[in-house]
Amino acid sequence: MGQVADRQLAPPRRIPPPRRPLPPRARRRLRRIRVLARALLRRPYWDPPAPSYVVRRWPGLTAICCATLFFWLSLTPSLVPRPWLLQGVIGGITAAIGYAIGALAEWLVRLTVRPAWRRLRARARRRGALRPHPRLRARAWLTYYALSTAATIAALSWSADAQRELRRLQEMPETLTWHSLMIAAVALAICGALVALGRAVRLGTRVLIRLLGRFVPRPVAIGVSLLVSAMVVVFGTRDVVFDRGVIDVAAYLAQNTDKSTKDGITRPRTPLVSGSAASYVDWDELGYEGRNFTGSSLTSRQITSVTGRWAVQPIRVYVGQESASTFTARARLAVRELERTGAFDRSVLAIAGTTGRGWVNSTDAEPLEYIHGGDTAIVAVQYSYLPSWASFLVDKEEAGRATRALVDAVRARLREQPADRRPELVVFGESLGAYGIEAAFDGPDDMLSKVDGAVLAGSPNFSPLRRELTAHRDPDSPIWRPEYEDGRHFRFAQWPEEDLARPGPASTWQRPRVVYLQNASDAIVWWSPGLALDPPRWLREPLGPDITDEVNWFPLVTFWQTTVDMAVSYGVGAPHGHRYGNGSVEAWAAVAPSEGWTDTDTERLRRFMDRREAPY
Repeated sequence: MGQVADRQLAPPRRIPPPRRPLPPRARRRLRRIRVLARALLRRPYWDPPAPSYVVRRWPGLTAICCATLFFWLSLTPSLVPRPWLLQGVIGGITAAIGYAIGALAEWLVRLTVRPAWRRLRARARRRGALRPHPRLRARAWLTYYALSTAATIAALSWSADAQRELRRLQEMPETLTWHSLMIAAVALAICGALVALGRAVRLGTRVLIRLLGRFVPRPVAIGVSLLVSAMVVVFGTRDVVFDRGVIDVAAYLAQNTDKSTKDGITRPRTPLVSGSAASYVDWDELGYEGRNFTGSSLTSRQITSVTGRWAVQPIRVYVGQESASTFTARARLAVRELERTGAFDRSVLAIAGTTGRGWVNSTDAEPLEYIHGGDTAIVAVQYSYLPSWASFLVDKEEAGRATRALVDAVRARLREQPADRRPELVVFGESLGAYGIEAAFDGPDDMLSKVDGAVLAGSPNFSPLRRELTAHRDPDSPIWRPEYEDGRHFRFAQWPEEDLARPGPASTWQRPRVVYLQNASDAIVWWSPGLALDPPRWLREPLGPDITDEVNWFPLVTFWQTTVDMAVSYGVGAPHGHRYGNGSVEAWAAVAPSEGWTDTDTERLRRFMDRREAPY
């Protein structure tokens, strides 16, 4: 009785509610996910039957077709004409990218669609509806060989015509040596080398999966092997091959060059130039570009012979990287040099931004000295001895920090002088030097409040002020010739004589004035990593005046084309590519003219600068 009572008094057993069945669509998706997961972890797709097979296996037709298509796209024109050798390099790199995309697509199709296709093909064979697979494959390859050969010949011929048209637009001789056969050979060799390298990485990953699979579960082995391979490729390429390979070699060569002196450059005798016997900066500490800048300083006689006016010896102050260890110390030393030379008593004091190895373009500095009859002082500091391309990759941020330290030190010294005795403060720079100048200010308004004018040429795409001006440009103004606030303070020009007057008459151009020399075909101005996946605005209508209508944007392809364009953008004539010639003559005449300077004087100075060979 007690047991019966206990059973009756026990709480009733809780019955769980019945599970809700999944909808049919969810069940089908879950089943597909399970099938795909099993396919991804199956041994045939991760363990090679033999290492030699993976390396020597004939490429798939889909991958080859994608590689060929990308090679055709690489033949399209870009910003500047390029030589046939670099065209082969672009073609090889882009073809390898296309091969990788095609191989990935083929692998995914084989993983998901091929099992179902095999079952369908087996049923069709039993009915006699399909031909044998090898025959179809052979015919597909024969069709590819025939069509690709003819299309490649036509594409190479068309690309030669497009390059001639681009050369005509940029005022270059239309004669072009376009070795079509060599282009195809170079592209094939580079593509083959990159594909072999990729296969070697894949082989190493598969071998590592097989080894780890003996000790850990297979999913763990796959995940760890993929992570290790990715780390080896990324860090090995960046740290070992690039940083400790290419950059180290470039740094070693640049350091040796920085200790040398250009032929014909001697130590200046005038005390108004850094590196002289009276200078606080030793001649040997100026660096290669610093010695070129100070050793080629104009004399009063040279200025008078060009302008026909009385002139004085201009001041040039330069502080090399070896003169002080920090940016602040170099800026202080530069101010001491300015005080020693009497630079704060001149009518104009200019701060120059330098490129990687400390280069200051003489065609930007000399027009200012001619216009003011030598009553000027120009100061610059070196922040690196690397070439510009290496500095862009490694230490471009130091350009902004070095220039900001110099600007702050000079302005602090200027505030100590009475307002009526302060010289006119201007800044200028080209390429990375222009970026350094921009990075020294916190926006357009900050620049206008601190300087009396600026001339910036070829500012790179990552320059902060230029990007802000372009992003907030007036409606209906193209990105390659933007207008900001109706050109009240900032104006962009490729042909300064015409473009500086385009936003409005001179009466609407208020001071301080800032001129950007910017070519529509300058790859350094437009290059950015976003070109790989996003269409750029500078390819929208209307295009720049020196860009052919045949140019188009293609994913990944345009990125590599523009990257190579940066290397050849110096091979064209001004004002095209990254060559700005003597456009600074009109720019300085508009930004900081001297008293009594006329348009006739500007034209005479421009003709003189054009007649002589401008060093670069």
